[in-house]
Amino acid sequence: MTREESSKVTRRSTRFSSSSVTVENPEPNPSHHPPTVSDLTFGEESITLDALLSNFPGRRSQILDLVRLIGPLDSPALPVIAYGDASTGKTSVVLQVFRHLNRPFVYSSCRTCCTPRILFESILNQLLLHRKCSSNGYASAKRCDKPSDFVNLLREALSNVVETLKSTKLERKSSMGKMVYLVVDHVDLIKDWDKGAMILQFLFGLYSVLKMPQLGIVLISGLSPDVYYSNVGYTDPLPVYFPEYSEEELRQIFLKNQVNKKLYSAFLDVVLRPLCRVTRRVEELSTTFSSLFRKYCEPLDDLAISPNEDLKRRLYSNLKPHITSCLNEIFRVSSRPHDGDTRGERRQKASYSCEKGEQLEMLDFHMSTSAKYLLIAAFLASRNPATLDASMFDSTGGMDNRKRKRKASEKSMEKKEMAEQEAVMKGPGSFPLERLLAIFQCIASVGDSSFGDDAEEEGEEEATGYDKESNNMMSDILLQVSSLCDANFIIKSGSCPLEGSIRYRSMVSEDLSLKVARSLSFPLSKYLYRR
Repeated sequence: MTREESSKVTRRSTRFSSSSVTVENPEPNPSHHPPTVSDLTFGEESITLDALLSNFPGRRSQILDLVRLIGPLDSPALPVIAYGDASTGKTSVVLQVFRHLNRPFVYSSCRTCCTPRILFESILNQLLLHRKCSSNGYASAKRCDKPSDFVNLLREALSNVVETLKSTKLERKSSMGKMVYLVVDHVDLIKDWDKGAMILQFLFGLYSVLKMPQLGIVLISGLSPDVYYSNVGYTDPLPVYFPEYSEEELRQIFLKNQVNKKLYSAFLDVVLRPLCRVTRRVEELSTTFSSLFRKYCEPLDDLAISPNEDLKRRLYSNLKPHITSCLNEIFRVSSRPHDGDTRGERRQKASYSCEKGEQLEMLDFHMSTSAKYLLIAAFLASRNPATLDASMFDSTGGMDNRKRKRKASEKSMEKKEMAEQEAVMKGPGSFPLERLLAIFQCIASVGDSSFGDDAEEEGEEEATGYDKESNNMMSDILLQVSSLCDANFIIKSGSCPLEGSIRYRSMVSEDLSLKVARSLSFPLSKYLYRR
């Protein structure tokens, strides 16, 4: 929803609105209510920081980070990117932070603004206080097709708004400041646009191009910032990560604004844990809980009752047959990726696996996709003999150890145990940088092809950050290797007198390597040499 559609509306119906009070306002009449610079604020009464923190359980650190990064009134701020999986409260938190600060801003979503022209004109319409209506033929204030035209028009519109804010500051005691913030939501969808890579580079470099301290930029993305990394030289936005909600945080969200908290808490004791194993998205859980709670309360005549243990058992017996059917009907995994998902995003979203029916362990720290592949490549280079690289990383995608298995004799088993003990005593082997890069190239290409994305357009950027046609790939990978060395995932083990080059050694355990591989859905066991 853009401001040309509504002046004092809560900008968009966010997922968090299912668990909080939503204030709806009627569509204004342009003839009676001409837009003013005050329409650039949230449109409702400002809220305190304590109220903001209480409205978003589990998002205290993200709220405080955003308030700190936006800074005091009229203080220049670097670009900020709020990122995380879907239904983690990114948009709701960002908009409510601006409501708390009472700062003027414009909001545009790349989900509704599906082309560059619509996005540019949506931003300009809000800054120029232009509202589409029948009197102007629902036309935009300015036609803007090119990024170069958008820069000129944006600079002009910002200058006018800043002058208006300065004059408003003199008239009113309470000031909104003289800065305007640009909030762009769902920037990850731009990757699917025509010339989307160019638009993304332009958007990330907009702050450096304009060089106007009166403009603050906040980007909201479902992908991590490393997906958009390039060598253009723009100012990198400051990241604010929104993780998935924990089970306790989801409980606080759904208990909020409930009339009978004891009854609903007893209901959550039954359904929250099994459904959290399938999804933690608030809108999906809210849809399921609404129907299940009605079934849960069917035996009750009074919904204000506080259930005792006997009543809880009776209510659970009534609800139990509906839980399994609800899981099968609602949480059906699609064979096709969701709209806007990229290969890198699908790897990072591999929270749960149907393989072997076990739940996958997630990494407790953030790491870019290319760094994960480099970590796996270093582990394989230290673990596997160099003489087997050609057979391990052939065109068939690695060796299948099961095909080579034979019935082992007792003597061979003893030799195998002795070899394993000797390998443990020796520790991980060292390897040159050239071997690391060769293994990285092989496993990165295998990882991308494992998702069956052969039908994607040519020229699309690889999710690992490895671009085969890019001349700048080497410097990017070397930076990642240096970062892994600084973090002691890889160490330098001296130089070989024959080769004259520095050799490296992986310090990562097999458990951590398997956990990293699971986060990428990479078949690491196929490439491990088992003695």
